[in-house]
Amino acid sequence: MATVNEFYSDIAFHPGETLTEKLEELKMGPKEFAIRTGKPEKTIIAILKGDSSITPEMAILFESVLKIPASFWIKRQFSFDEFKAREKRALTVEEAKDWAKRFPIADMVKCQWLNAKTKVEEKVEELFHFFGVSSPDAWKDYFFNQQLKVAFRISLAHTKEPYAISAWIRQGEIQANRLNCGAYSEAKFKKTLKEIKTIMATQPDNFFEQLQQLCLACGVKVVYTPCIKKAPLSGATRWIDDNPLIQLTGRYKQNDRFWFTFFHEAGHILLHGKKDIFLEDIDYSDADLQKEAEANNFAVEWTFSNEQEEEVLNATPLTIENIEEFAKLFNTHPAMIIGRFHKKGLLHYAEGRDFFVKLEFSDN
Repeated sequence: MATVNEFYSDIAFHPGETLTEKLEELKMGPKEFAIRTGKPEKTIIAILKGDSSITPEMAILFESVLKIPASFWIKRQFSFDEFKAREKRALTVEEAKDWAKRFPIADMVKCQWLNAKTKVEEKVEELFHFFGVSSPDAWKDYFFNQQLKVAFRISLAHTKEPYAISAWIRQGEIQANRLNCGAYSEAKFKKTLKEIKTIMATQPDNFFEQLQQLCLACGVKVVYTPCIKKAPLSGATRWIDDNPLIQLTGRYKQNDRFWFTFFHEAGHILLHGKKDIFLEDIDYSDADLQKEAEANNFAVEWTFSNEQEEEVLNATPLTIENIEEFAKLFNTHPAMIIGRFHKKGLLHYAEGRDFFVKLEFSDN
């Protein structure tokens, strides 16, 4: 998060005022000055009134007539133009205050996505810098109107909390830009999923670092972006500059949920197109709902397949010890089996909870 510390004057004078004073000092009228500089009299009058600017070419001519360096006029004009631009900018910021209040700024600061600021105006500027936009209209054009819709066939206007979700999406982009990887290889990614499944089964402390590095070697970026208020997502998948991005939240901080989500997102990459983005809480078309079902089936196959589930259920008795043995046999984690059975009501929720691993993430 870059912080810009600059001093900007709260007052500026058009260089035409200085020119007026100098001409009065020389007892030279606008007409004579126009003749001496070779510029139209109406142009000189417009400058004197502050209705027109002194160009660098004019500044050179003024230097010859007035013996005042061209750099003086150029700097005066630049200072005035910057002042007027910042005055206009201040109005944009003022009008953006209500827009800024719609974002979960406190959560974004807590996650260190934004610098902590006290004044609303400063919070507005922080949001502009974060999103890489110059106004609420620019933000709206990207996330509501054209750009995101064209790129990914969705509009956040259909979501319950578009402001928070857009912040979460943007943070994923920022994190992805920090990661370097080569070209995406579908064949290599498919092959690497077997190694990733072993990480899922063994659940080492540095599981996420291993996951991230294995995926980067295939041209796939994986980032952890924590949930923020009003954006309770589990993950998302999209393509950025020909590289797929899997953005995970680790929601619930539980290993079975995390790994199912990862393989679900991996399924989107391998089964679906580059122009798709998949998020929770979006009004999908029937075709997109079908893609969600396909990604779910993909995740089931990689974490604990239906055939494996049937094999476990056919074994008697169904005990935690047996489940643990089957997990080793299938190269999965017991939590994947237990979580499935909890969800289906085949095991009491109190059984096997020791196998659920609480996940810890560091910023990446």
